[in-house]
Amino acid sequence: MNLASLNPEQIVPELQSTDHLEVISELVDLLFDYLEHVQHTPLPETIKEDTFAALRQREEKISTGIGSGVAIPHAFSEDIEEMAVIFGRSKKGVNFEAVDNNPVHFIVLFLVPKKDYHHHLQTLAAIAKLFTRSAIRKELTEAKTRDDILAVFEKHAVNT
Repeated sequence: MNLASLNPEQIVPELQSTDHLEVISELVDLLFDYLEHVQHTPLPETIKEDTFAALRQREEKISTGIGSGVAIPHAFSEDIEEMAVIFGRSKKGVNFEAVDNNPVHFIVLFLVPKKDYHHHLQTLAAIAKLFTRSAIRKELTEAKTRDDILAVFEKHAVNT
């Protein structure tokens, strides 16, 4: 998985929510809207609910706010065949109870099929590595549109 391979519909340039669980819910809704559009079929509401519950449970155990303004909420699902990813940005920042106690501005939410459990650690590591670079975070902050954000990911393409 490479963030440069995201479609513009998988990028949210300005999240509406301000609470970390609301942000996760907003991203799950948008991700499932995108998946339904791509698959040309509606997904059962229970899948979305189960996904949010898994992500919420993960956050309750330990925050996915990794510091430097980044959070990587993730969960496993038996209901998807391929990894599903969405990126959201909050210029105001969201309290994710990150390890550095700073607000989170960049959220990469991903779902991994349970059958591909081993891929999630590689994905987490690659995303964390990408966002450790302050120049990338600065460019993402200054990007105005989905296409601008995608161009930053393409410029700094890293396989995740």
